[in-house]
Amino acid sequence: MAHTDTAPDTASLRKNGSRAAGAAAGPRHRWWILAMVAMAQLMVTLDATIVNIALPSAQADLGFSDGNRTWIVTAYSLAFGSLLLLGGRIADLFGRKPAFLVGVAGFAGASALAGAATSFEMLVAGRALQGVFGALLAPTALSLLTTTFTDAKERAKAFGIYGAVAGSGAAVGLLLGGVLTEYLDWRWTLYVNLLLAAIPLIGGWILLKRTGRDRGAKLDVLGTLLVTGGLFGIVYGFANAEHDGWSAADSWGFLTVGTLLLVVFTWWQTKAAHPLLPLRVLLDRTRGASFISMLITSAGMFGVFLFLTYYLQLTLGFSAVRTGLAFLPMVGSLMIAATLATSVLLLRVGPKIVVALGMGLSVIGLIWLTRLDLNSAYAGDVLPGLVLLGIGMGLVLAPAMALATNAIAPQDAGVASAAVNTMQQIGGSIGTALLNTLAADAATTYLTGRDPADPVVQAQAALESYSTAYWWSAAFFAAGVLIALVVYRRGTPEMGGDTAPTVHM
Repeated sequence: MAHTDTAPDTASLRKNGSRAAGAAAGPRHRWWILAMVAMAQLMVTLDATIVNIALPSAQADLGFSDGNRTWIVTAYSLAFGSLLLLGGRIADLFGRKPAFLVGVAGFAGASALAGAATSFEMLVAGRALQGVFGALLAPTALSLLTTTFTDAKERAKAFGIYGAVAGSGAAVGLLLGGVLTEYLDWRWTLYVNLLLAAIPLIGGWILLKRTGRDRGAKLDVLGTLLVTGGLFGIVYGFANAEHDGWSAADSWGFLTVGTLLLVVFTWWQTKAAHPLLPLRVLLDRTRGASFISMLITSAGMFGVFLFLTYYLQLTLGFSAVRTGLAFLPMVGSLMIAATLATSVLLLRVGPKIVVALGMGLSVIGLIWLTRLDLNSAYAGDVLPGLVLLGIGMGLVLAPAMALATNAIAPQDAGVASAAVNTMQQIGGSIGTALLNTLAADAATTYLTGRDPADPVVQAQAALESYSTAYWWSAAFFAAGVLIALVVYRRGTPEMGGDTAPTVHM
């Protein structure tokens, strides 16, 4: 056998070995990338709730009606929810660095426009533009995380931190919105994004490098139109049902059309040469279970924030700031649970147990909240339920986010991340509309045969509506327990898989 007498160059081996180790671990500045991406995600998540507490002040300033007030929230959710899949695919096709930077800069600019609004129309336009750029930013941020962390242990830790930020953003938004509105001005609930955007904008420009794109890849135009129209119909239908009821033509009409468009979109994805959402992304069993878990958790979670906020402010008399502070224990327990879930539990016992446990703890926390009455105390009656919910949602959100994008092909990372955000948005829309309707019906039923002018009767009717919402949210999470136990595979997942990093330093 032919051989060579030339000895290997030790220095070269060392150098190559260190390069291989670095490549396996991911980019050298990956933890800074995590901080940057988490800040961008926090900015997007905050805006789902931060404006809510400021709405009365904005209404008094700009002089729009109660009926128009809901459009400040709906304009954001409609644009965000309907354009997410398009935003994810744009990141895949044209590069994550430009998509991320455009998303951050555009979101900040739209926030400045909305904050400087001199009319209702200008405020709605700014909020809609926030949703447009958020739909580009949110999936791009998650896909950057997916493709940056390839080492199993580091990936688990990174997704734990990211999941904690994503899960707690809505609650932090309530607190920050209350503080800014009370001590500064309602416009600062929007201007604050200019400060938050600085870190991801500067960090993205410095740390991320452009990657090559597939020149042969094309955007699925028909698929884009179908799914955008379908998601718009679903989100608008649920938003309208929340205010006008399920019997309104705009409610069931948009829901029906939206559903049909999504069915046609699914069929088209089996025929398209360059599908917007390749079905391989959805049909993996573990990934599919994670998408469903995100949908269920979002449906229950937004209901809790909404009705517990009502209870703390209207029943217990908390101020906006005190209400936000009341949610902090839930945020803290969620962040701890999310980090432990992916860095320890998921790698030892697997998602079947971790996610089911999280769903079960959420059920217990919600049932605990159904006991609240007019004389309940925060420390003894509200706090235990909040902490249980925080732990439960942390055990679900972080593993579901990690597994929904685990071992995904680099060219599909953006659209898979968009699918995660879509499940969150659709889940939130379903939960908010459905729970509002059920709660209103419960209050109406309680008032039947009683004096509606009696303040005590009104307060009890409100408690009945809140309790009904908690019971139904508990039912969502109970269904999640069964789905997790049945659909997730046994054993521990292989984190990272063959996903190659597409962010190179």
